[in-house]
Formats: sequence, C-alpha cells, structure tokens
Amino acid sequence: MIEQTFASHDGVELFYRYWPARSGTPKGAIVLLHRGHEHGGRVAHIVDELGLDDFAFYAWDARGHGRSPGERGYSPSFAHSVRDLDCFVRHIMETGGFAISDIAVVAQSVGAVLAATWVHDYAPDIRALVLAAPAFDVKLYVPFAKEGIALWQKLKGRFFVNSYVKARFLTHDRERIASFEADPLITRPIASNILLELYEAADRVVADARAITVPTQVLISGSDFVVRHAPQHRFFENLGATIKQRHVLPGFYHDTLGERDRAKALEKVRTFLLARFAEPPVMADVRGAHLSGYTRDEADRLATPLPLLSPRGLYWALTRASIRLGGLFSKGLATGGRTGFDSGSTLDYVYEDEARGLGPGGRFIDRQFLDAIGWRGIRQRKVHLEELIGKALKHLDAEGKPLRVLDIAAGHGRYVLDAVAASEVKPESIRLQDYSPINVEKGTALITARGLGDRAAFHRADAFDAEGLAAIEPRPTLAIVSGLYELFPDNAMIEASLAGLSRALQPGSLLVYTGQPWHPQLEMIARALTSHRGGEAWIMRRRTQQEMDQLVAAAGFRKIEQRIDKWGIFTVSLAERV
Repeated sequence: MIEQTFASHDGVELFYRYWPARSGTPKGAIVLLHRGHEHGGRVAHIVDELGLDDFAFYAWDARGHGRSPGERGYSPSFAHSVRDLDCFVRHIMETGGFAISDIAVVAQSVGAVLAATWVHDYAPDIRALVLAAPAFDVKLYVPFAKEGIALWQKLKGRFFVNSYVKARFLTHDRERIASFEADPLITRPIASNILLELYEAADRVVADARAITVPTQVLISGSDFVVRHAPQHRFFENLGATIKQRHVLPGFYHDTLGERDRAKALEKVRTFLLARFAEPPVMADVRGAHLSGYTRDEADRLATPLPLLSPRGLYWALTRASIRLGGLFSKGLATGGRTGFDSGSTLDYVYEDEARGLGPGGRFIDRQFLDAIGWRGIRQRKVHLEELIGKALKHLDAEGKPLRVLDIAAGHGRYVLDAVAASEVKPESIRLQDYSPINVEKGTALITARGLGDRAAFHRADAFDAEGLAAIEPRPTLAIVSGLYELFPDNAMIEASLAGLSRALQPGSLLVYTGQPWHPQLEMIARALTSHRGGEAWIMRRRTQQEMDQLVAAAGFRKIEQRIDKWGIFTVSLAERV
C-alpha cells in the first residue's frame, strides 16, 4: 500500500491510499469510497478480501475526514465533495494510465450517495458501480429533526451535528467494533450544510435514477439501523441501467462490507466486477432520447393541457394570472412577459440581479422573482461559463493558437464580455451571434459601451444553420453554446448545429457548452411561463448529461472537464475538437 495525495479542484491536497495490482499490469482500477464519519483505512480490508489481484485499488480520505485536511466533517457543499471525486478519478486516470471505462467504483453509505450523484451529474462511462447501503435517507429518529436542522442553520448559520450511531449498531464483527471505537481518525460530527445537502442530492438522484445507465449493483443491509430501505429500493427500480443487480442481505447492519459475514456480500461484489471486466464496456446510446425515453415522456406530460375546472387546472390558471398581475409592478416579470422568460433580454436582466419595480412593493416582488432557484442556477452557470472561458483562452494561448471566440447564440453577450474582461489573456476577435434582432441590437450596444468595437462584433445568424457555421471566417478556436440547446427538444437540430461547429473548428480548438440535466420547477415553467417563440408555453425536455455529452462526442469532441451548480440544475462543460 502506497500513501499519496492529489490536488483537488480548489488546490487542496487530499490524502489517498493506493494498492498496485499484484500481477503486474492491472486489468482495471477499483475506487473504494468509505462511509460518512470514516476514512479510507476503514475499507482497506476490502482490497485483500475481494481477492482481485489483477486490479489496482484506490481509497481516499474524503475532505474533512481521516488524514485529508479541512474542518472535521465539513465541506463547502455536497457538490464540492462530488467534484472532489471527479478530480480524484481524473487523477487516477492520468497517473495510472487508465481509461474511464477501466474504472469501477465500490462505495458505502454516504460514499455511495457521492458516487451515485457523480455518475448522475457528470455521466462518466465507468465500467461498473457498486453501492453498499447507500445513505439516501438517514434515520434521524427525532421527529422533525431535518426541518429543525434546516431552521437552525437558517437562523444561526452552519453548525455541527454529532453522530448518534454506536459501533455495535454498524456491524456484528467484534474486531470491527473495537477498531471503530479506538480509531482516532473517526469523525463524529457532520456539518449541518452537508447533512441537509446529502438529503437533497439523494432525493434528486433517487427520483432521476433513470439517467444512470452504468451497470450497477445495490447491496441492501436487511437490519440497517442507520438508513431507510425504501429509497434504496426505489433507486434500484428507477435505474436506467440494462445491467443491474439488487441483493438484500438478511441480518446485516449498516457497515455492509465490514459485517461479520461480509464474505457473502464481497463474493457478490467480486462476481459482479469480474463479469463486467470480462466483457466490453456497456455504454447505452441515448442520442435518440428525444424520440423515446423518459425525458420525452415527461415533456409530453407537461405539454398535455389540463382541464380548466380541475384543481390543477385552476391552480395554474391562478398562477398565470398572478404572474401577469406581478408584471404590472415587477420589471423582471414584465420583461419575461414581453420577450419570453427564456429570452436573451430576460437572462440579461437575471444576470444583473438588481431588483427593480414600482415602489418598494414592486422591488419586493422582483426580488422574489430574481431569487427563484432556477435564476440562482442561471447566475451560477454564468460564473462557471466565465471560469471555463477564461481557462480555455489560457490553454489556447499556452498552445500558441490564435484566440478567436465565437458564441453562436449569445443573447446580449454579457457573460462572454465579462469573461473576456476577467481573463488574463485577451482574444484577437470576438464574434457574437443571435437570431433575435433585439439581442443583436442590445449586444451591439453592450460592445460599444465597453469599448470593444475594435475586436468584437455582433451578427444576426441562425445557430442551427450548419453550413453557415462551417463557413465562418476567420475560423474560431473557441466556440461557445450557452443556454441554447436546452430550449429545443429535437436532437436532430442539436446534431446539425454541432456538425457545423465541428467543421468550423480545427483539431485542438475548444468548445464550451451547457446542459440542463435536471430542474425542480419544470411543471411551473411549463404551466405558467411563456417562451420567446410567440408567447407559447415554455416546455423543456431535459437532456441527461450523458445524452448531451454523447451528442457532443458524436460531433468529434472530447469532454475535458465540467462544472455543475450545487442544486444539480445547470452544467457547463469544456471539450476539445479531436
């Protein structure tokens, strides 16, 4: 066993253990993720007991746990830790020479929720996923404990909750009980923000498990005192994987892979992993999801009119009426009602994040509008866009390539111009495009106001015109597509647009693209808000991250890295033309 560290996305060095394959060249890599409160040393026994000598093993100490730095039991957010995992796997690929399809993940409890969230949100094509007693719903026992924690955090800020779990309720293994009680690296407290966000991420991933197509095995401890079984079963039922297994282990406590009779569980894990690595990687092709699939079904349901006199029909009719009334006082609601809530004008208003309206009441309504979770996600998407645009420009400059930026549907172009202003290296040309005359007019004014007329220009053009995109001169080296593809359900349109960009970009050029794999307010948007297309209902068909990535890959791009907000709504990815 070798002890090492890796630099995560924020520069923090996280600790991990590495076991090289005993047989020489490894057949693959197996990543072990420990339970909450624990560390990688608590899963080290799995390396020997699985008996997979042809594989390399890796086990980290999660941020704030074991020998990794950080306040004990704390991470800035659950999503922050999920991104840590993404960085860990990328580190393993780079240092070990593994392809993503050579990697399997075996995770327990909170680690299993981290792994499931990572696979859902980042869509890595790993070989297999094993989840043991995933902590989708922790038993807090005290009535309304979760609501109380949320309220106290809102009133007083972040605090810590100590684990009530005794070692004797985790396993029947006396040696494991004794080692747990004597282990100085066990972390009893958990930060309130992580506990609450664990629940939120679990709810989202369980409900949307159809997005997960990786071959998955779920192990459920039959006598688990720590987490509830129902969400584990629901997750398995919802799984989109064509290869999936569920095993209920009677009498097992929560520490499934550390139980007294764990040989029964480990044999199932061993058999599953060997079968997966004995066959070619299983990767579902979801590029036809716009024709048939669960997100198509969801969009069709949202497009189905409701009887006006039904309870739901009346509810949404009243909601639409309240939005129209609010538009008399709130500038944001008025802008959305006039131009469409998905228009460049509305998004530019959301980016500015300044409440405006008729008097204090109007500004109050406008603030509620601007603070909707979707708009908070949009503003975080802008942060991620600016970060990856700046990173792309720096990369291209280091490679000695010309810096020519193209955004094919820029709205007013604010996020591109802000990204350029914040970048250490400046592009020689910026070409912004949009189909809306209003956006072209406003964007041109924004370019003039910033004194960028010598290097930036705004053009009216169709982002789905493949021939027009392919003919753009000078040829761009960085193309941006933000918030566009999410508005159109038909993948044929997206494929045409990406094909044009692929022809326009030479190998080594970069593409920044966005996605929306999930949204908590889809029905409200569909039933109450209007789109820029003639005031019709704004009905969105979600694309899973896997679907979006596959469309991009089919056009000749390789995804390099990704960002996602802590709510799991909007993604921003960076890809290279290959």
